Amino acid sequence: MPTVKPVKVALIGSGNISYTYLNTLVKGGFNIIDVVGCSDLIPERSKARAELFGIRQMTNEEILNDPEIEIVINTTQLWNHTAVTRQILEAGKNVYSEKAMGDTLEGAKANYDLAAAKGLRLGCAPDCYMGAAFQTARKLLDDGAIGRPLIAHAMCYRGYNSHYAAGDPADPAAGSAGTTITHDMGGYYINVLVNMLGAVNRVSGYTKFYDERVYENPRHPRYKEPLAHEIGGKRRGDTVMLGALEFKNGCFGSLTFCSEGFFPEVPRMEIYGTEGILTLPDPNNFGGWGNDVYLTRVGNAVNGKNEVFRVPFTHGFGDTDPSIPTLSGKREPCYNSWRGLAVVDMAYAIRRGRPHRSSAELALHTVEIIDAIEHSMQDNKVYTLHSCPERPAPLTPGFFGGSIGEASIDNIL
Repeated sequence: MPTVKPVKVALIGSGNISYTYLNTLVKGGFNIIDVVGCSDLIPERSKARAELFGIRQMTNEEILNDPEIEIVINTTQLWNHTAVTRQILEAGKNVYSEKAMGDTLEGAKANYDLAAAKGLRLGCAPDCYMGAAFQTARKLLDDGAIGRPLIAHAMCYRGYNSHYAAGDPADPAAGSAGTTITHDMGGYYINVLVNMLGAVNRVSGYTKFYDERVYENPRHPRYKEPLAHEIGGKRRGDTVMLGALEFKNGCFGSLTFCSEGFFPEVPRMEIYGTEGILTLPDPNNFGGWGNDVYLTRVGNAVNGKNEVFRVPFTHGFGDTDPSIPTLSGKREPCYNSWRGLAVVDMAYAIRRGRPHRSSAELALHTVEIIDAIEHSMQDNKVYTLHSCPERPAPLTPGFFGGSIGEASIDNIL
């Protein structure tokens, strides 16, 4: 097999989530990827990441002006994704952004149009739907294990420290519109739903921010004062959302987010069909270590009882052992996941001339769904969506980098 030229990649934004991206792309064994360097507005952050992973500490300008870098990963703060992605596209480079693609639909659509006009690839996290659990579930659904899908439920219930913490000076817009749980967690649940069921056709719903709340962290400078209704010149974002979804395939769904709750987080994902039920794990993970797929089949003719099976994974890219310490020796968010797998897929797509799975259309669909539910609350209307992404192509069953018949990544992606 001829050698494929590696795709040079760099990362802008060396904060918390950068660890798992770099761990996947530098240490994951993907020969298609050559990580050149990383940058950050706080040089100490990029310096620490560069030294940890043996790459260059760079400035944003050095990354944007390097003619050999083909993909730039945008792992800046959520409220800054739109502006940074636009800068990368204007520099003539393909972009893979952390979620969401933008904190407003207008910003996301503008970058979508810019990428199309320039003939550049634009992709967006999350890519957990490419993990072992959700590819296994996709295969079960496509093979008819639950018959025709009828109803899908997706819910994320948690407490957010943005209401309570003293705040991060590097994230002054946290809690403003476009940065709360709806945009922060929406992509995980929507991407899994689209991976399983395809595009959403129409939505309606309700959203809310509980304005009677106060700052509850004694270290916060506004402790016990009412929560600010504006942050960084923007209105505070909604913290509760309940959406009704009509998929193009005829399935109905519900989408619920709430950050006014408590820890531990309560994630729920189920798809009900004419012949069974698929119970999916937390879409913030890739699968394994308690994040498993369960199939419930209708009662048999003998005893009429439903049968519940924990399904062995048919695909690789499950989460790695959470007991293995991080390279930094510190707590790193999502450190044992394969975040960045969609960047690998984009690199293969560039070399092979095929579509990448975590497409700009899918990313725009996520933002439009959330935006439409917010407008439905304001306007008391049902909204028909303009975006209509294809279901991401399924991964080929098999395992990469594991002990079970270790297949070539070329044949999986």
